[in-house]
Amino acid sequence: MTGESETGTTRGTFAAAGQSWTYTGALTFADAAAVLEATQALPLPESGVVDLAGLAHADSAALAVLLALKRRAAAERRPLAFRSMPATLDSLARVYGIDDLLAS
Repeated sequence: MTGESETGTTRGTFAAAGQSWTYTGALTFADAAAVLEATQALPLPESGVVDLAGLAHADSAALAVLLALKRRAAAERRPLAFRSMPATLDSLARVYGIDDLLAS
């Protein structure tokens, strides 16, 4: 899933990259539901790693997507870790008190 979001930024996408997932583009309120829906078609990454280095712009909706992915991984009894989380998103997670949930 790619294209332009309502905010004018490039809509983001999760993609399987070998044994991990990578995310590129924006992840905001404008497209979080569509991004989350698109992940349902992907098997969780074999390595359990989701690389967020390509996350260009995010708001608190991105945290909701990441938490939903963690819940899915727990339901499937699979590990899931987020790597290269942008500092702004990490700060939001700390403000909301969910940084430990995302780090585990």
